[in-house]
Amino acid sequence: MNSEPRVNIRFLGSGDAFGSGRRMNACIMVEHTAGRFLLDCGCTALVSMRGLDVDPNGITAVFLSHLHGDHFGGLPFFILNAQLVSNRRHPLVVAGPAGTAARLEAAMEVLFPGSSRVERAFPLEVIELTPGRTTEVGTVAVTPFEVLHPSGAPALALRVMVERKVIVYTGDTAWTDILIEASRGADLLIAEAYTFDRELKNHLSHATISSRKHELGASRIILTHLGPEMLERLDEAEFTVAEDGAEFHVG
Repeated sequence: MNSEPRVNIRFLGSGDAFGSGRRMNACIMVEHTAGRFLLDCGCTALVSMRGLDVDPNGITAVFLSHLHGDHFGGLPFFILNAQLVSNRRHPLVVAGPAGTAARLEAAMEVLFPGSSRVERAFPLEVIELTPGRTTEVGTVAVTPFEVLHPSGAPALALRVMVERKVIVYTGDTAWTDILIEASRGADLLIAEAYTFDRELKNHLSHATISSRKHELGASRIILTHLGPEMLERLDEAEFTVAEDGAEFHVG
C-alpha cells in the first residue's frame, strides 16, 4: 500500500536582513517526493546549508519572492559552489519576478566579475514569473501574487502546490487584500512578522496577521522574517514561530 506523500518544510533562515537574534537570512527548504526546492535564497543560505548538512546539489529549484539581498543574495554563492565545489551536473531552475535574470547577472558580476558568463557543467534556467499566472517547474506549480514591498522589481507572494498540498509564502509586504486570495484554502501560510504590533511601512506585523487570520483562511500559519521587536515578544505569539533549522510536516 502506498504511503501518503510527504511534504516537509525546513527553515534554513528565519531572520531579517540584519542578523537579528543571530538568525540567518530568509531561506525555506521544501522537501517532497521528487526533490527539494527553496523559497528565497538569502545571503546566508549556503552557510546555513553547511551547518545543517543540507546538500546543495539536492536543490532542484529556487523560487524568489523579491530581489532584496536578504532574499536572493545567496544565489551567486550557490551557483559558484555548484560550479566549482560540489560538481553539480543536473539542472537548476531559478524562478522569480520580472527582472530576476538581469539582477542575478548584475549581482554575480559585482561579487565575482566574469562569473555570470562562464560555461557551466549544469544547465541554469531563469524563469520570470507573471502575477496571476501559474508556472510549472517539474512537479511543482507556483502562482505569484504581486504584493507591496519596493525592491526595484515586483515583489511577490508565492502560492505553491506540491504533492496536492498548498504552501503560501508572503515574502516581505505591507498588508494587501491580495494575500486573502493567495492564501485561501492553503495547508500552510508562511507569513512575515517583522514587528509585533508596531506598523512598519512595507512589512507585516504579528498584530496584522492575527487580526486577519480568519480572512486568510489557511489551515496553519508559521511566522518568519522576525525583527528585533518580534524576537523580544515571542512568548506572546499566537502562531507557531519559525527558528533556524526547525522542521515541519505539511499535511
